[in-house]
Amino acid sequence: MKVITTNKAPGAIGPYSQAMVVGNLIYCSGQIPIDPATGEIKGSTIEEQTEMVCINVENLLSAAGTSVDKVFKTTCFLSDMGNFAAFNGVYGKHFTSKPARSCVAVKTLPKNVLVEVEVIAEI
Repeated sequence: MKVITTNKAPGAIGPYSQAMVVGNLIYCSGQIPIDPATGEIKGSTIEEQTEMVCINVENLLSAAGTSVDKVFKTTCFLSDMGNFAAFNGVYGKHFTSKPARSCVAVKTLPKNVLVEVEVIAEI
């Protein structure tokens, strides 16, 4: 196993790694819309927050030597399923390979953000 870390994605805010490589797969921890340059939540709308989340995912994958095109599974958490269509609009621009996906609404996300996405990809 290999731990992946990068300053181009938010640092872990608890006892976990940003991502782990096992064999030829990378398992990325859930990414929330924290701007890694400032440590602050970026955006107040679902569209703005989803864009930041996708950028964080892409930067984390890049640090491991892979890309969003190699993602084969995502798990998406929304604070409100009423944001589903707007979330999909931004998500679809980044995940053009259409990986398998689960998307659920949860009561609360870390730092009260609107969205969190975790991915599994091939290296």
